[in-house]
Amino acid sequence: MKKFLSLLLAMTMVLSLVACGSPDAGNGGNEGNVLDAPAVEADTNYVGPDWDAIDQLDYDGQSDAVYDYNLGEFAASYATAKEELDNTDLRAALMAVAEAKLLESGVFLPIQGDGGRFGMSRVVPRSATTTSWGIDEYKMYTAIACNELIKTTDRETLTTMWKEAANADEFFANAKAWLADNGYTINDTYNADNGYELVTWDVIATSYTSDSFFIAPTYTGLMEYDAKNVLQPAMAESYEISDDGTVYTFHIRPGVNWVDQQGRVIGEVTADDWVASMAHVADNNDLLGYLMSADGGCGIKNYDAFINGEVPFSEVGVKALDTYTLEYTLEQKFPAFLTMLGYGCFAPLNREFYTSQGGTFSADGVEYTSGNYGLSPENIAYNGPFIVTNFTAQNVTSYTANPEYYDPDALNIHALNYYYVDGTDPLRTYNDAKAGTVVSATINANALELAKSEVPEGETETYFDLYHFTSTNSATTYCGWLNLNRKAFANYNDATVGVSPKTDEDKARAREAMNNQNFRMALAVGLDRGAYMAQSYGEELKYSSLKNSYVTGAFIQLQSDVTIDINGESKTYPAGTFYGEILQDQLTADGYPIKVWDPNGDSGAGSGDGFDGWYNVDNARAFLNNAIAELANEGIEVSADKPIYIDFPYGAYDEIATNQANAYKQSIESSLEGKVIVNLIGFEDRNTELDATYRFNSGSEANFDISTGSGWGPDYGDAQSFLDTIQSYGYMCKNLGVY
Repeated sequence: MKKFLSLLLAMTMVLSLVACGSPDAGNGGNEGNVLDAPAVEADTNYVGPDWDAIDQLDYDGQSDAVYDYNLGEFAASYATAKEELDNTDLRAALMAVAEAKLLESGVFLPIQGDGGRFGMSRVVPRSATTTSWGIDEYKMYTAIACNELIKTTDRETLTTMWKEAANADEFFANAKAWLADNGYTINDTYNADNGYELVTWDVIATSYTSDSFFIAPTYTGLMEYDAKNVLQPAMAESYEISDDGTVYTFHIRPGVNWVDQQGRVIGEVTADDWVASMAHVADNNDLLGYLMSADGGCGIKNYDAFINGEVPFSEVGVKALDTYTLEYTLEQKFPAFLTMLGYGCFAPLNREFYTSQGGTFSADGVEYTSGNYGLSPENIAYNGPFIVTNFTAQNVTSYTANPEYYDPDALNIHALNYYYVDGTDPLRTYNDAKAGTVVSATINANALELAKSEVPEGETETYFDLYHFTSTNSATTYCGWLNLNRKAFANYNDATVGVSPKTDEDKARAREAMNNQNFRMALAVGLDRGAYMAQSYGEELKYSSLKNSYVTGAFIQLQSDVTIDINGESKTYPAGTFYGEILQDQLTADGYPIKVWDPNGDSGAGSGDGFDGWYNVDNARAFLNNAIAELANEGIEVSADKPIYIDFPYGAYDEIATNQANAYKQSIESSLEGKVIVNLIGFEDRNTELDATYRFNSGSEANFDISTGSGWGPDYGDAQSFLDTIQSYGYMCKNLGVY
């Protein structure tokens, strides 16, 4: 889903185009960012899960029991928030309250975003959308790529130009004119390194960003976000919404053609392409169907009923009223519906081409098969800005401009090339960027010393001094996930790989501890995330990418005044209040020493990023002492002589990952005084590590006690896009060892 992301892959992905001008090299320290000791005390009547009874259940039953025990308070609070559909600001405030209960459960620790890194680039900042949901950010056709690296001071000028432009067209015109006047030349080819590997070319039948990244440039949906992050008509020329907010009518742009990989016209884009798409989504319901469901997404009328075999597909709320008129009907109002349209499950699907590849729809009363559709770039149809000209796995993926693209004047880029990097050479992308082979590079800890010492030919200053900037975090949050009901102690697909050294007694004791809230909180606040991140980003930027909540604190800003109850006290939040401020108030009221919102962050605008609001050794030991007292009620001793052992997987092939793993071990064992011992489980190659931490389909296959290998970014512009993933049967629950 866009947004089940692997940190391992993202670290070698093309550098984000979102960027500040001149960085301040981190926050310079973490003083004042952790609150006082916890008010939460040990429960003298503590009773842990009834494992004898739970183990008698099937896996789903076990998952229900473990989930309810650990996340019941969050689930109840979140259900209340989701019921609010009329007042979007009240809905956001209630979701912030629910997230507080989620963070207090300690089932995961927010760690980092995908920004906060030093970089250098030839790409004009903000020349491609920076919207954090959907996959429009991967389409790249509006990016302005220069032949020269853009200087730090010039990035500041261009970013200011973006802020001041009334619209995207004005920004592009002004930026191009300024570049020409200041010695820059524009290249219409975009070359980049990345570490993604693709499984399918079928954007509707994948849940991986690593697939969507490659497919996004090949199709155009109903609406797209432009470089000013404004939702604009694309395949839909216009639309209307019914008075009750449940019926959306889109008028499809006539005369737009589908082409095959050779650029040959194979049909016209029509309203039926979205009807066929919905049928294909239903046939792949386990992947993206949650976004159509009334429970987990927008609630397309009768979608759930069709999936359950209760109605025919003709009663599902997607209709082609005529060749160019498309209608979606929802079960009830869903305010964020339009923000969903940039995601792959709303991509059009040419019915005739799909069936020519042997694809069928269960909606037609036949057994579903995708045939050859999506097997290769030859087996998909194109209506987007680019056509794939070459795909060689673990080598290069190349694109050229689609000759039938509906808006050719919008293309600043006419060719794309993505070069595969496996992460074994930490200097590869930096060297490629210097040589002009690729447009951008992250200056990681390995490259930083070189960047600060090497001087480009003809210059007197270093690469770093001339060109560096700090990329800003998007809404994506990578977390440390705690396995609450671990079943796998070796890789699910190869029992000889990733084998845990724990005894059966160690496994049982760890399961008891992982289901104790105070123990989980001790792990969460016992990790020095700055020391952990310094292994990748260096001391200067060790705080810059840190996230302190699951939903980014600035993700939502209230548009009107809202009054809610915070632990019995009525509180009014004025228009302009950020989600993070409400989240902070609930955490503080509940007595949890976590700082998730800094009103002075982001130059006074307010931010939940860029500081460590969790780590505190005294708080970690206080939580652990509570856990020790509670677990003693269950006959579990926790001490330096009888520690809890937890397994932490890492890439032994990667120097930075190895250093981070050792930093994690040192921090936890020191903070918790040896009462928790971290077993480092090294993987010798990327794929086996991903199998353990990312590419599993069920919580029963998760081979770790704690893993920092994956994260989530939003599918649409509502906190529900995050929090749904942790509701019962939510997509990210598998990282918790359930469902």
